Amino acid sequence: MRFYLRLFALNLKSQMQYKASLFLSCLGQFMTAFTSFFSIKFIFMQIDAVGGFTYGQVLLCFSVIMLSFSIGEAVGGGLANFPRMVNMGEFDRMLTRPRNLILQVIIPFFDFTRVGLLAQGIIVLGLAIPQSGVTWRADKIAGLVLMIVCGAVLFFCLFMFQAAFAFFTMNSLDFLNIFTYGARQFGRYPFSVYGKKILHFLTFCIPLALIQYYPLQFLIDDTAHPAGMFIPCLSLLFILPCYALFRFGIRKYKSAGS
Repeated sequence: MRFYLRLFALNLKSQMQYKASLFLSCLGQFMTAFTSFFSIKFIFMQIDAVGGFTYGQVLLCFSVIMLSFSIGEAVGGGLANFPRMVNMGEFDRMLTRPRNLILQVIIPFFDFTRVGLLAQGIIVLGLAIPQSGVTWRADKIAGLVLMIVCGAVLFFCLFMFQAAFAFFTMNSLDFLNIFTYGARQFGRYPFSVYGKKILHFLTFCIPLALIQYYPLQFLIDDTAHPAGMFIPCLSLLFILPCYALFRFGIRKYKSAGS
């Protein structure tokens, strides 16, 4: 791990060389993300609930998705830029090193500018908790933590899933952004408001509902069994197909030809 920690430290040091740029990037992430928060605020100035969910409960969904996405993208920043790395021949160089390929991809490209987005999610979570109507017990708190942690892992897997296609297309498939950047946007509201078909797709295909909608039902239900706090853990099964596809891509990869 010493090798990877050195890569992480070098990445941090390189980004800190331009402190003003890093600060402004974080500030930009922080300010831009608040436009989504204000849009929710303006909507609830006219209505009392969306799909049966109150303002505080919608904010809880919004903050969980925002925190999960910011952590997942910060860690998976290299995967988000993976098609460019393949096209530029950078991945070919990584193949010559006797180190874990995924760690080589993600650690040198850890995106520290996502601190701004993370800070925004923490603030919104602080606003949502007292307004959500949830009776906070130990199992509810654990469930909320698991929503964020498992959500971050899920978003990381989605970036890995998208990156794996670069082995076959050599280019980014932009339509797959609907499951990463798009999920950050429409995840502002409980997924049930988009209809049963979308909810089923986000349950059994791309398990975003397992870290948002179903755990939210557990949180707001005072009679829910404590085992419900482990619902987000089911989304971790998505690691298996994403990792398998990425490994399959590595085995089939010939070279960028550069």
